[in-house]
Parts: sequence; C-alpha cells; structure tokens
Amino acid sequence: MVDSVTTVIDNGTNHSRNYLDPGESIVIVDDSQEIVFIFETLLSNEGFTVFTASSAAELYLILQRETVALVLLDIGLPDRDGTELLKELIPLYPDLSIIMLTGTTDLEVALSCLRQGADDYLVKPVTLDEFSLAVRNSLQKRKLIIDNRRYQKQLELTNYRTRFLHQLNLKMNSAYLNSIELNSVLQSILVGITAEEGLRFNRAFLLLFNDDNIELQGKMAIGPNSRADASRVWDGIKKDNLHLTDILDKVKTSYMNNDAELNAIIQNLKIPAENQDHVLIQACSNRKSILIQNGFNGDQRISEQLLQIFNEDNFIITPLFSPNKSLGVIIADNFVTAHPITEDDINSLEVFANQASLAIEHSHLYKDMQNKITELEEVTQELEKNKDLLIDAERYSALGHMSAQLVHAIRNPITSIGGIARLLGKKNHDHKNQKFLDMMIMETAKIESTLDDLFNFVDDDKPDKSKQQLYPLIRKSILLFYGSMKKQSILYQLNLPSPDPVMFIDAKLIRQMLLHLIRNGIEAMPSGGILTITCKEEEAYITITIEDSGIGIVSSTLEHATDPFFTTKTYGTGMGLTLVEKIVAEHQGHFSLEHGETGGMVARISLPKTDQE
Repeated sequence: MVDSVTTVIDNGTNHSRNYLDPGESIVIVDDSQEIVFIFETLLSNEGFTVFTASSAAELYLILQRETVALVLLDIGLPDRDGTELLKELIPLYPDLSIIMLTGTTDLEVALSCLRQGADDYLVKPVTLDEFSLAVRNSLQKRKLIIDNRRYQKQLELTNYRTRFLHQLNLKMNSAYLNSIELNSVLQSILVGITAEEGLRFNRAFLLLFNDDNIELQGKMAIGPNSRADASRVWDGIKKDNLHLTDILDKVKTSYMNNDAELNAIIQNLKIPAENQDHVLIQACSNRKSILIQNGFNGDQRISEQLLQIFNEDNFIITPLFSPNKSLGVIIADNFVTAHPITEDDINSLEVFANQASLAIEHSHLYKDMQNKITELEEVTQELEKNKDLLIDAERYSALGHMSAQLVHAIRNPITSIGGIARLLGKKNHDHKNQKFLDMMIMETAKIESTLDDLFNFVDDDKPDKSKQQLYPLIRKSILLFYGSMKKQSILYQLNLPSPDPVMFIDAKLIRQMLLHLIRNGIEAMPSGGILTITCKEEEAYITITIEDSGIGIVSSTLEHATDPFFTTKTYGTGMGLTLVEKIVAEHQGHFSLEHGETGGMVARISLPKTDQE
C-alpha cells in the first residue's frame, strides 16, 4: 500500500479547489498511525488541507477551531464508539460530510451508519483508488447540497426583493405621496437595505436636498441597534405575503422609536450644494455610485469629518435623482460585519435607490399640487373678502385718468373764463350786467373747487393704526392679482425672511399702497416677467422692495412719476403713486422709485419699526 501512495504522489494533481471553499479542511480520525500517514499523504498531495486525530476528544478540538468539510471516522476509537459519535456529529454539523472506516465487514453496521447520515462506508484495507473516489464523491455531494441550498436562498431573497419592489411601485403608481406616506416608504426602503432578507447592509443613511435645493441635509438612518427590529419586520412581511401596507404599518411602529442616536448624527449633517469638492455632492452631480474604500475615493482622500461622523471608512454612496434634478443620496455600510461591498451589492442598492427617487418625486408632485390648490383657494377667499378693496383701487385708478383729462380739457378754459369775468367786473358800471358777471365768477370758482377736490380725492382722515403682522398683508395683496398675472405669464417671488415683523400700521392703507405698487409692476410687464417682493430688516426700518422686470420709466421723467396727473404709458396718471407717497408719509416712512439693476423698476418703501403711535 505504501508503494501505491508513492505512485499517487508522483502523479498527483490539486483537486481541492474543485470541492472545497478556501479555508475548509479534511480530518482523519484513526488510532492507526500507518493508515493516518497514508491517507494524509494522499490527500495533501491532491491539495487538501488535512488534520489528524487519534480520538474523539481530539476531533472535537479540531472542529471547534477549524472549518471542516469531511471527517474520515474510524468506528473503533480508543475513547468512543464511532457509530455513537456519528449520531452526535450529524445534528451538530449539518454541512459536515462523514465517511466511516472499519476493519471488519458487517453489513448491518454499514447500513446503520448510512441511515444515520454517513456519506459512505469503507472497509480496511481499502485501495487508494477506492478511497480517493469515495472522498471525491462525498465532497461533491456535499458541495451540491450546499450550492443548492445557497441558490435556493438567493432565489428566495430575489423573490422577496422583487415582490417588495413591486408593492412599492403599486403604491407610488396608485396615488401621490404626502409627506407622512413618503417618510413611511423611505423608512421601508431603508429596512429593505438592512434586513437579512433584503440587501444585508449593516447600516443605511438617507440625505435629501432641502426645498431650495441649496443644501444636502441628513434625513433618517437605520443602524446596528435596529437590525433585530428590522429582521422582525421582515419576518412579519413574509407571514403576510409581503404586502406593502403591512411593511408600512410595521415600520411606523418599530422604526420611529429606534436608532435615535444614529438619526441625531445624520440629521446634524448638512452640506452646501455649491461644495463640489465634497464626495456626497460629487455623487449627486455625476449621478453615479461612489465606493469608498479605506477612506479613499479612488486615489482621493475624502473628508475626515465625514469619516468621523460615520465612524467607518468603507461604504457606498448611491445618488437619488429625478430627470430634472438631484434629490439626495443613500449611504450604506457594513459597520458591524466588515463584509466587503461587492458589485452585486452596489447594483442591488441602486435598484432600491431608484424606488426611493420615485417616491420622492411623487411626493414633490403631490406637494406642488397641494400648494396650487391651496393657492387657488386663498385667491378665491381673498377675492371674495376684498372685493371692496379692489373696487376702491379701480376707483382710484379710474378717477386718476378722469382727473387728468379734466385738468387738461377744462381747467385752463375755466381759469380763462373766470379771469376775464373778474376783469370785466372791475370795469363794468352796469348794475344789471354785474349780476351776470358775478354769477359767472361764482360758477367758475365752483368748477375750480371741484377740480381741486379731484387733486385731493384721497380722504384726509388720520390713519387708524394698530399692531399688524406685515407678511400676511403682502401675501393677501399679491393673491388678489393672481388671475392677471396668470393671463400675462407673470411669475412672482416672495422673499420674506423670518420672523414676521409686527408693525404699528393702518392695515387698510398699507394694503392700498401695496395694491397700487403691485398693479404698477404688472402693468409694466404686458408680455410677462417676474415680480419680486422682498422684505429686509434694517436698523430702524423695515424695507419693502417691489421689483418688476418690465420696460421701466425713462430716466428724464422718473423724478416726476409721483406728481399728481403725471402720465406715462406704463405707470398711468401718477395718482396711484401720489397716494402711495401720501400713505408712506402718514406712517413716517420713506418712498422711492428707481431703475432696477437688470431693467424694470424698483419701488422701495421704508417703514419705521416703532411699535407704538
């Protein structure tokens, strides 16, 4: 038999990689040193890692420290019976392949061992070809069983993920998502990324751009402390046939009270969108996943601050985006297990990221729709409540036009008639004719007085001031022109920084002032444009600027814009601006009209911040 072993050594090939995974080994358990030497030499020559033991106790020590694929187990050991040992090993090590060795031929014993789970039964002495064939067959059978179980597991996981993603699609295609529903869907996606039946990442972080798209902000996270909770959620999902409603319900109850520390960390992370050197912004800009390994993006070291925040230097960054803009990123890592992130992991994460992107986009659409509905409702309510205010504004405008026409058409002739009548009265000595001249003088005086009244058509009552919030007055005023702006393709923008100033003003007069200035801006943009209203707090004043992108006023006539009855095509008769100037003066403020930097006109009103009369 020794000669045969030498022949095998001389012609040996490495078969171990065909049957064993890296790190797996074979154990020979026999108290016969000659047999152990022959089998060990043969298997080592074929590339297998081999350990030897002469007793059951030594076998257990090897099983505790090594990954054993196959045990060649002698029935007659000095400390234990091999058949009894077989009964213990099968349930303890289900992936262990066992070949029984014996020096006696006993069919009943052989059958008993096979029934108990042994893969084969060899009677010594055994030929080397027979031994080699038995080893290969046992290892191949073991490999097939393990591979089949692994593939079955992968199919199940793929099925779970596919059904989960299908339910997400159904949810998002059936309705828009409000903010509460969006949070639930995003939380479910993070659960799917970290769950055992999902992508099996240890942690997942979500960062989204704010509404102005100028800053990337941490939103939510799931981490190591919640892995058990995530597993329980998925166990429930499997029992309920993976319905999304069950997922959302379970996430709402299990997620919100967990991961508080991890969420506090991620929610404090804020990155300006203009910081193009930051790796998270780069992932958003390039719309490609970035794998960070040992703190490096390729050959570029990433921010130490980011590494400290995550306390991890190996993670994957996957962007979230819609066709029109970047939405944010998902970051995933294996903080606990330190498993390497594979290409398959990245591809799977991108599928989940696509679902998150769709959910966010649907939520944005829902929010935009709700804002439009709310805006239209507010417009309707304001129009209904402020019909009289609009009528007054129209009256002022119509009266201004009429006054301008009366001044030019009547005042000069009336003045001439009145002057001639007075001159004739001084030279006339006929008492009868004097009565007619006095009547003419009196009637022309009445007409002149009426014309003077037209100059002062705004009443002279003192403002009725009280504490009022400024921003609601601005918003309500702009809403009254919603229909006009839509017809003329005019967009408006409100820059109203917090807090809303509380001022001591006459709300009705301030509304009239705003209406005239907004109307002027709209009239200056017959072909569309942008109307911008901005509030700024200064040392002693609150300054309101109303800027249009219209055709403006010629510089030579700008200084006369607030004169009564001054006329331009854009800014009417000037009566509205005269009224604006008067209202501002009654509030101890300042009013100016100037050209904008990029065209159009800028009306600037500065009102004192004093909170008492």
